[in-house]
Amino acid sequence: MTANIQIPIAEQKLNWVNIAFFSAFHIAALVLAPFYFSWQAVLLTVFLHWLFGSIGICLTYHRLLSHRSFQVPKWLEYILTTIGALAVQGGPVFWVGGHRQHHGFTEDNQRDPYSANRGFWFSHIMWIIRSRPEHFQRENYQKFAPDLASDPYYAFLDKYFLSLQLPLGALMYFIGENLFSGLGWSFVVYGMFVRSVILWHSTWLINSACHKWGYKNFAETPDHSTNLWWAAILTYGEGWHNNHHTFPKSARSGLMWWELDPTWSIIKLLQTVGLAKKVYLADPWLPKSN
Repeated sequence: MTANIQIPIAEQKLNWVNIAFFSAFHIAALVLAPFYFSWQAVLLTVFLHWLFGSIGICLTYHRLLSHRSFQVPKWLEYILTTIGALAVQGGPVFWVGGHRQHHGFTEDNQRDPYSANRGFWFSHIMWIIRSRPEHFQRENYQKFAPDLASDPYYAFLDKYFLSLQLPLGALMYFIGENLFSGLGWSFVVYGMFVRSVILWHSTWLINSACHKWGYKNFAETPDHSTNLWWAAILTYGEGWHNNHHTFPKSARSGLMWWELDPTWSIIKLLQTVGLAKKVYLADPWLPKSN
């Protein structure tokens, strides 16, 4: 699908907007966390890391929208995609468009947005800091996700996903202040800043660590994707990256019995209750599917 699309290659420069934004979140998390520590806020961070990471990013942005590994009713797809937008990893058109470029041009130094061939730190975070305009400009990345770009709600989320953090922060403050005896700012610091930073780095490990360390179940893959158990724990099953690059459409990334895949468990639950249809499952002993 993506292999025949051509986009202009622009000079790669420092993206000062991204530098300021991500620096502010990291500084806020590091500086404020010790002063607003509470165990309740830590538990909130863990819960939101799972909700936005497993349900929002892994299940929805990745397996549902990027690869169409299964189908759910449109109303549920909208709810799940909104959860993904709350993860502060970009709108659905941006995320899906970038990920499809990654699969279409895997490890190509020009056209893979986070090519691992350019080094660990580039594929982890420098692709955002020293970014190519064509990977961050809507008129370019939407070419790789036309199915989403044509949807008015997804176009709205793509433009205003950051605005969703305002009502979310207000909700965090209200819950912490009124239900947990004055922990409003603790919930804001941990539920917004600490959670975002930890989830960012968890997700980015798939771009970086899972193209560097680990093992391969399928050595014939024409890239450096690997399976990395500790990355799979942090990303709810996404760390079985060599499996994924071999069977990108599979709704289950953990293909061997020991490869735990919590996100697949949620998809299977949705299938059991009749909300997930046309669930694609790869068989490692059959020829690859794309």
